[in-house]
Amino acid sequence: MPVLPTPSERDSEAVDLPGRRAPIVARCDVVIAGGGPSGMGAALGAAWAGASVVLVERFGFLGGNPTAALVNPLMSWHTQGAVQQDVDDTRLLPQDHGPGDPVVAGALQVFLDRLIAAEGAVSPSLETGYTVPFDPETYKSVALELLDEAGVRMLFHAFASGILADGGPAMQGRAAAGARGVVLETKSGPIAVAAPVVIDCTGDADLAAQAGARFQVGREGDGRVQPMTLMFRLGGVDQDRFNAYIRDNPGQWRGVHGLWDLVAKASEAGDLDLPREDILFFATPHRGELSVNCTRVTAALGTDVFDLSRAEIEARRQMRQIAAFFRKYVPGFASSYVIQSGTTVGVRETRRIEADYVLTAQDVLEARKFPDAIARASYPIDIHNPTGKGTVLRKLPPGEWYEVPMRSLLPRGVENLLVAGRAIGGTHEAHSSYRVTPTAMATGQAAGVCAALAVRQRRGLRDVPTAEVQAELRRQGAAV
Repeated sequence: MPVLPTPSERDSEAVDLPGRRAPIVARCDVVIAGGGPSGMGAALGAAWAGASVVLVERFGFLGGNPTAALVNPLMSWHTQGAVQQDVDDTRLLPQDHGPGDPVVAGALQVFLDRLIAAEGAVSPSLETGYTVPFDPETYKSVALELLDEAGVRMLFHAFASGILADGGPAMQGRAAAGARGVVLETKSGPIAVAAPVVIDCTGDADLAAQAGARFQVGREGDGRVQPMTLMFRLGGVDQDRFNAYIRDNPGQWRGVHGLWDLVAKASEAGDLDLPREDILFFATPHRGELSVNCTRVTAALGTDVFDLSRAEIEARRQMRQIAAFFRKYVPGFASSYVIQSGTTVGVRETRRIEADYVLTAQDVLEARKFPDAIARASYPIDIHNPTGKGTVLRKLPPGEWYEVPMRSLLPRGVENLLVAGRAIGGTHEAHSSYRVTPTAMATGQAAGVCAALAVRQRRGLRDVPTAEVQAELRRQGAAV
């Protein structure tokens, strides 16, 4: 494989880098690193609470995994009742979700209302399994418009590489007393944004780690993380013909996954080496187009550049083979083609901070509630096998949701810094539930509100009364 191998500590050489100066290009109340779901939520939450906000993003657009990695559709944020009996597998959307009620609102609802009005998404309903298929390009534009209207200042093509700390720039491995801004790598050279509060929405706890926060990676025992997936959009599908195949072979498709016989046939012929247990894809807002979730790269960590490079190459090799399988073996796919693949491979799991409270699988499955709750979630535990084929799915009790406490956003031993999104404090199992877009946006909005109140009141983040955070979230329309 044409990727640089991971260097060993024994064999690698090192050089000393000269000291650098970085101009402070902006000062604000709250600086947010990462423009994905949690970053969008944080920016809106802070701005709506009256703070001046700067959001920095490494790509040239907002959205994070939904737009950069084409993670589509948005998964359900609704409670689940009894599963309906009259399922329709030809919808190509989840059919295993009974009637339910939304448990996330606020920034997510405002954004989705705007996205749906722009004809960029399908409304969640029982027919869609309460998922939201969306158009990624419309998603990018609507996100930009919404944050612009909120008064958020944005900087793109800026990679957050470190933090400004009370004692100067924090280096990897040197704990910082408290964050005071972020250091960014750009085509213009290193620059900095100063702020009394930093929100880490990188998805990988990059800044929290730089600040000296302790973290966990992977599951207990072997530290393995969920696999990476390169998602892609497939066009030219004759859905009528595929639906006829489903009706003629009812045991071969369940809502969004299946084709076991065709996979076996192609595998025996040497045409397919599928890395997961079956074919998985979803309908999009566009007739004849599908969002395909079939590649799987294991034993790779999203904070290791060598692993990421290998994953990109391997996932694209898998994508080509899967696309060829569709054309050769699947009815209705003879003229199908890849429209677009993710700008980057989709990473499910990396660092999880050791927070003031660490969410557990028991908290999720027992639908635990907390006095300092700042977000709700209902998505099941959903673990893609870290070592190969297979997926574990464990749902919450009917009609239930669990809550995320404010403490799970606060890294132990670090001041002036919040973490939102998939990198909050939780176990490997709990993380597999709260990592999805709706929950990430909800925790982001809460982080933004807490940050804004801390600056306004000139308090530390842990000194802001949770009741005041909850009250402001409710004023913003959030469900807490």
